[in-house]
Amino acid sequence: MLLPLICGFCYGENQNIIIWIFSIGLCLLFGFGICLKTPANKTMYAKEGFVSVALSWIVMSIFGAVPFVLSGTIPSFVDAVFETVSGFTTTGASIMADVESAPKSMLFWRSFTHWIGGMGVLVFITAFIPLKGSGNFQLIKAESPGPSVSKLVPKAKSTAKILYGIYLFITLLQITLLFLGGMSFFDSVTLTFGTVGTGGFGVRNSGIADYSSYSQIVITVFMILCGIDFSVYYLLLMRKFKAAVSSSEVRCYLGIIVTAIILVSISIYPMFGNLFDTVKHSAFQVGSIITTTGYSTVDFNLWPEFSKAILVILMFIGACAGSTGGGIKVSRIMILLKSIVKEIRILAHPKSTLKIKLNGRVVEHETVRAVNVFLVAYLAVYAFSLLVISVDNLDFTSNFTAVAATINNIGPGLAAVGPVSNFSAYSPLSTVVLIFDMLIGRLEVFPILLLFSPYTWKK
Repeated sequence: MLLPLICGFCYGENQNIIIWIFSIGLCLLFGFGICLKTPANKTMYAKEGFVSVALSWIVMSIFGAVPFVLSGTIPSFVDAVFETVSGFTTTGASIMADVESAPKSMLFWRSFTHWIGGMGVLVFITAFIPLKGSGNFQLIKAESPGPSVSKLVPKAKSTAKILYGIYLFITLLQITLLFLGGMSFFDSVTLTFGTVGTGGFGVRNSGIADYSSYSQIVITVFMILCGIDFSVYYLLLMRKFKAAVSSSEVRCYLGIIVTAIILVSISIYPMFGNLFDTVKHSAFQVGSIITTTGYSTVDFNLWPEFSKAILVILMFIGACAGSTGGGIKVSRIMILLKSIVKEIRILAHPKSTLKIKLNGRVVEHETVRAVNVFLVAYLAVYAFSLLVISVDNLDFTSNFTAVAATINNIGPGLAAVGPVSNFSAYSPLSTVVLIFDMLIGRLEVFPILLLFSPYTWKK
């Protein structure tokens, strides 16, 4: 919160400066309070890692909502928590109808939560806080998206530093390119936070529509780049080019994007009448949805049904594992499809022995089982959430895509929650359900579900 405090100083928001100082003091007081008693055993295992991450994100979101409420930017505490969770989970779903009327420091904080949550706040902390045993890695494993997590280097602390080093470099590069393209410094910084963190909070009511074609193209490129597994960038940094380009997940991810852009462009061409605008808007929306960023240059809710169907499918596919993007993840989709092919071949040839492979290596049975269980849990949470929010009596398209947009950390859906609308129509109960959907989506289901399991709290 020191950065939005500095932002408040720069823009002369004297009343908000007091709010930021109070919020910082509240966080420090609570932080020191829970540190007074230290556990006898500081070794962290898998269960402790998952629970620590889940509780940390909930507490972090509650305290992150305090400035919004105190400043009057978002008077309702439930709505403020929704906005903050949407920020930290890099969802980008909003209940704010007029963002341009909000103070600059609040808009900065709103976008900065994307950057903090994109790579993972606890991944950042593990780079500095020493933990015994495998504690650091357990936190990284619980917070990082994807079916499996591996260390880039032997020490988890060094892995965290490498990831954030790459993350910071990409951030600074995009800020520079946007600023050199004529965008204001404030907009360059806040939109970069939303792009690199694949979040989607804008600082204008029109989203990205009013910016130049150059800025839209830069944002498109960086959204797609940040949907790629960051370990690929580490391999490129280490000049292991062959290993970097051999990632079957990245090739599949890029193939899906190119295919989707072509299909959407064909569908929407009559709406724009020229090839440049058609491809530009198609690429932006496809890149925004598959990476779960959620920015928009047009109201794609008005597009043909074929184009909207493609975008909804992309909502579920998501980005690569190990990226800042959400969704089910390309690697999981690949494993599930390969599992189907394997079962069909076994039915045709019962005595055959087949293995699922990714990147030329056999996928362990434990990983395949975990992917299958993840999908079942994901669908169960999705169905439950859809049922609960339907009590508000909004249309099915709005409810279906509202859950899809929150559990996949995308932001906008269709109909009442489309790119030019917001989530303010939902009741407090539905808002709470959607808050948990965002947390469940960002933390990959099980860390949150673990909190509600009686087995978690038994010794």
